Amino acid sequence: MSSDSHTWNLVFLQLLLEEMGHDVTNLGACVPDEMLVQECAALRPDLVVISTVNGHGHADGKRLIGKVRARPETRHTPVVIGGKLGITGGTQATASHELVMAGFDAVFQDDADPAALGRFLDTLEPAPNTREPGQDVLERGPDVLEPGPDVLEPAS
Repeated sequence: MSSDSHTWNLVFLQLLLEEMGHDVTNLGACVPDEMLVQECAALRPDLVVISTVNGHGHADGKRLIGKVRARPETRHTPVVIGGKLGITGGTQATASHELVMAGFDAVFQDDADPAALGRFLDTLEPAPNTREPGQDVLERGPDVLEPGPDVLEPAS
């Protein structure tokens, strides 16, 4: 998220994805929306992982996914978000639902089990070979997915 500045959790998430066998392009903390969209259009990743720890995930995520889905090159790129979605208690389920309706392919709440991300990754079809080797997963924003089973995915 453009407003998130935590970097250690970004590194942890990158290592987790790499341990699962994915190549990661880590754009770092506080990446502007436009930069993320431009990088996605250029790299054509198999997945974009957005993470947040500061509680702005719901508002920032809705704004960001609108920009990702508006561009033809990124319209169908799988995008997930995880972490602390809001700053008020009890709104996680509502926020998750709204983020899926806005265009995210899955939402991992801040208490999600890290294995849930792996299970989601297993469901993805490999993208056509439209990018350079090693550009499988584009990861942005800081967060570590913590233990818990809650993952919201769109209904098929």
